[in-house]
Amino acid sequence: MPVERRLKLLNCDTPPAATSETSPSATAIKVAFATTDLSRVDQHFGAAQAFALYAVDNHGCELLEVVQFGCLSMDGNEDKLAAKIDALEGCVVVYCQAVGASAVSQLRTRGIQPLKVEAGTSVKQLLQGLQRDLNTGPSAWLMRAIAARQPRAEARFDAMEAEGWSE
Repeated sequence: MPVERRLKLLNCDTPPAATSETSPSATAIKVAFATTDLSRVDQHFGAAQAFALYAVDNHGCELLEVVQFGCLSMDGNEDKLAAKIDALEGCVVVYCQAVGASAVSQLRTRGIQPLKVEAGTSVKQLLQGLQRDLNTGPSAWLMRAIAARQPRAEARFDAMEAEGWSE
């Protein structure tokens, strides 16, 4: 099932390169929540009607976009997973009420950690928990996710050489 509707939030008052103390920085992680009301996690991954995508860093969080799908049942139809996983491009984690084994495998292959939470868990509380983790030292899965998003050290040295750096 393809994406039915996608809402992206743009800040027209500030140029994209500018960041303030309260908005997430360029090093923010991108996270997703399976939700119908944007305030609580209440959807099974495969049957999710919508995902709310946020940028989170240790200074704050910001809603980036909401991706909506048509109504789906949890019928084992694998075709519906591709569009949902594609919609989560760049995310390090997706919080959902439940997730099937096939979806877990496909998400992990794309570098996205699926996390099951109790039905009705507050998105705000989960965002605050992520911020706490980032400020006090990320948990093991979060540290791996952040490290996987960082450029390889070898690429960094190649970039320095291309800029004219030498020993």
